[in-house]
Amino acid sequence: MTRDLICINCPMGCEMTVEVENGKVISVSGNTCKRGEIYAESEISNPTRTITTTVISAEGRPVPVKTAQPVPKDKISECTAAIKAAEIHLPVKVGQVIIDDLLGTGSQVTVTKTVQ
Repeated sequence: MTRDLICINCPMGCEMTVEVENGKVISVSGNTCKRGEIYAESEISNPTRTITTTVISAEGRPVPVKTAQPVPKDKISECTAAIKAAEIHLPVKVGQVIIDDLLGTGSQVTVTKTVQ
């Protein structure tokens, strides 16, 4: 079986063809660097994404946040709901952790902009 992927690791956006057999990557073609091959392996075996969103503070102001580490792609909706349900109070500083272990994924959720 083959899958067509577009690498999202850099602006090149290489269009790759990945040959997969029994859930394992056999070959990758179309990539122009090693990162494309690593991305293809990850996308086939355990796709992950970084979540960026906002949380409304208790004072009513939006606070931009993101996951510090990527989370499994199949848990994005569940993780986003947990982030949105977080209760935070102002002021917050960039880099401040608001959730330490997001739903057992091991990912922290951090503030990406200081909000007074």
